[in-house]
Amino acid sequence: MIEDLYDLIGGRSTIEAATKLFYDKILQDDNLRHFFEGVDVAHLRSRQAMLISMLLGGRVYTGKDIRDAHARSRDQGLNGAHFDLFLQHFRAALEEVGVMPENAEKVVKRLESKRGSVLGT
Repeated sequence: MIEDLYDLIGGRSTIEAATKLFYDKILQDDNLRHFFEGVDVAHLRSRQAMLISMLLGGRVYTGKDIRDAHARSRDQGLNGAHFDLFLQHFRAALEEVGVMPENAEKVVKRLESKRGSVLGT
């Protein structure tokens, strides 16, 4: 049995595919798109994949502090409802790239653990 969630869901290739699909989804979401105006989404996508990999036990994260990275979005009104939408889109992206629903839920729980840092609470 694979204990490491990173390996369990398929490692780097799965996380990168899900992250790409996730950003495609949020850039089409009228409630979230405005947070990414003028942002280098390709760079952001690579950092997000790195962060998620770290949360799942796969690699070291060398990006910005998560609280600092979301300061601009908080200034633009980022709130818990937006965070919920992000989680829904990421869960859907994971399942669309083949992650079993029960494992997608485990990933979402790890992401949920960062809610306070993202929202600055």
